[in-house]
Parts: sequence; structure tokens; C-alpha cells
Amino acid sequence: MLSFPFARPLYVMLKPAGASCNLACRYCYYLEKSRLYDDAASASAMSDELLEEFTRQYLEAQTMPQVLFTWHGGEPLLRPLSFYRRALALQRKYARGRHIDNCLQTNGTLLTDEWCEFLRENRFLVGISIDGPQPLHDAYRLTRGGRSTFDAVMRGIRLLQKHGVEWNAMAVVHRLNAEQPLEFYRFFRDIGCQYLQFTPVVERVVRRGDGCSLAAGSEQGGALTDHSVTPSQWGRFLCTLYDEWVRRDVGRLFVQLFDATLANWVGEPPGVCSLSSSCGHAAVMEHNGDVYSCDHFVFPAYRLGNIRRQSLTQLLYSERQQQFGRQKTEGLPRQCRECSYLFACHGECPRNRFAVDAYGEPHLNYLCAGYRQYFAHVAADMDFMRAELEAGRPPANVMLRYSGR
Repeated sequence: MLSFPFARPLYVMLKPAGASCNLACRYCYYLEKSRLYDDAASASAMSDELLEEFTRQYLEAQTMPQVLFTWHGGEPLLRPLSFYRRALALQRKYARGRHIDNCLQTNGTLLTDEWCEFLRENRFLVGISIDGPQPLHDAYRLTRGGRSTFDAVMRGIRLLQKHGVEWNAMAVVHRLNAEQPLEFYRFFRDIGCQYLQFTPVVERVVRRGDGCSLAAGSEQGGALTDHSVTPSQWGRFLCTLYDEWVRRDVGRLFVQLFDATLANWVGEPPGVCSLSSSCGHAAVMEHNGDVYSCDHFVFPAYRLGNIRRQSLTQLLYSERQQQFGRQKTEGLPRQCRECSYLFACHGECPRNRFAVDAYGEPHLNYLCAGYRQYFAHVAADMDFMRAELEAGRPPANVMLRYSGR
């Protein structure tokens, strides 16, 4: 497969506070990354000097007129407002006519009126981590002292709404809320969420010389954590949630996975890397300048280098990173290559490819059965919406198919 890396935007997710967080969510895959930087010289706060170096390199490396800065964590609001004001000043300094957008993913508990005014004035898109109604959210999203965070997150959402900040919800689907898809979905609709993203928890624990750690991607072995979803749960969850959405909310509440499915159905880029045909065009930079192939592959084996010694262009267009991207397709097992839904799934995220397929080949996606159930369930509607789009009609017409049923 040919690769044309300069034909698409270069994208790097920033970790300005590293893995530091004011919460201790029990399923969090990123808290353990602090072990990579446990020496005193690597305090988990990005310096102003490194921020400027990244901003300059990032903007100079872009081949498109629109550029997106994504601030992630850990918890990025552990950095003060002054840090982000400095970031915006640097973006203006090096923009050279490019249009710049910013998005920030937060647990919402540290939001204040001052923060929200800043976010609105500078047109940040804010992602809020929340897992559904209080019993489902508080099952795993807790403070370091084991206390509830739900009220604090909802207070943050209300502040965003009060100040007119554009926001979306980012939910983790775990072993508990996967069993209550309607309660989960209706909660988001009821609180005024218009853009919903969710991702399944699939984590495995392995024993290494320095103790237990999460498994790296398709690495073999390791027991699933007790909060991980099962393939059958995932399939039922998606189908039930989809049925509720398609009957009532098409065109009103946008669900990332459903939009991405339709995009693949009509041959457009899906806008979500897990359902894309290749990886490698989105990386992550830690607070000290280390760059890794992907946010879910922050392991020593996937460290590309440091921007103080090599440029972002050298790192992200390197053969090593391009091979990381190609492996998503080249590493597919036979069962995937023969699947009629390969165009819609592309094997999903490589971090979940640790199962064995029907032919005994490795690297089958652990959630494969759930995705196949979902794709079979939505196929007729996706075909209908594709035809509507081709005819110049809104895909929301799919709701008419269910009227009176």
C-alpha cells in the first residue's frame, strides 16, 4: 500500500502536565505513565521554552491551512491559565496566516467562571470526561481519596453551558455502564449534550520485572482487568444505543461512532483513528518533549525521540512511524481480510488486537464479535442513509423509516 504522509495534516496531542491528574480513575491507562518520568529532573510540567519549541516546529511542519492544537492529560487544567495564554501568544507568533483551533480534554472538576470565559473568548472546543448518570460515573471515576466526582463534573458542565463554551462528552464504556445502554444514552441527551464520543475499556495487566503494568497494544498475554468490556457486551451496547438514537436523534445529537460508521459506508475518511484504514498520522508529545507513536502506545518501544534533538517532521515522517501506520493493514489476520465489514472497521485499534482468529492467526481484535454484531445490525440503515446522501437528501430521513413502528 502506497503512503503519502504529506497529503494529510500532521497531528500531535500535547500532554502539558504529563500524566499528573487530580483524580484517580480506576480504569485510567495514563496514570501509570508517570513511572516513565519518576526522576526529579522530569517534573511533569511543560516548560515555556519547550512550549515555544513545539509550537514553532508544529506550525512549520504543517502542509494544511488549518491547524489543530489538542491539550490532553492527565489533567491539562493543572497548568494555570497563564500557561495557555502564553500558548495562544506563541500560536499567533508562528501562525503565518494559518487558521488555528484549540481543543482541550478535561475531567471538568477544575473549571471556574474565569476558565470558562477564557475558553469561550478563545473558541476552545472542550471535551468533558463523564461516564453517564451518577451511579455509573462514580463506579470508577473517583478522587484520590475514593470520593464521588459526579457533582463536580456536572458543575463544570453547567459552567460551560452558562458561558456558551462549545463542549462534547467523552465517555468510557466499562463493564457496568455497558449493561445499561439506554440509561447511559438518555442521560447525555437529558443534560443537553449534542456531541457524544465513547470508547470501550479494554485493558490487560502483565507482570514485568518492575511489577504489574498494562500490556502494550497487541502484546500477547495478560489478564483483562475487571472493568474491561466483553465483546458481547460491546455488541449489545452499540446495537441498543443505536436503536434509540436512530429513532429520535439523527441530526440532533451527533454520536461519533455512528458518524464514523456512515463515513466509512460512503467512502469518506471516518474522522476517528480507530476506524481508519491506517495509523501513524497522530502522535503524542509528553511534557518533556518525548514523542510517541500514539496516545495508546506510550511505552518505551514506541518512543520516536525528543523534539530537542530531532524535529517533529523527522520523527513523524520517519520510516519507523510510517511502518507503525502501515502495520494496521499489513498485520490483519486472515479472518479480517475475508470479512465483509473490513471496509467499516479496518481491524479497529491495534491496541485491542491480541485475540486469535478462526484460522489460528494472531492479532484479531478482541472486540471483533461485538463490532460484527453492530455492523450487521446497522447495515440496512447505513445503506439507506448512503442513498439519501447520494440523492442530496438529509440522512435524518432514516427516522421516517421507523415512524409508526
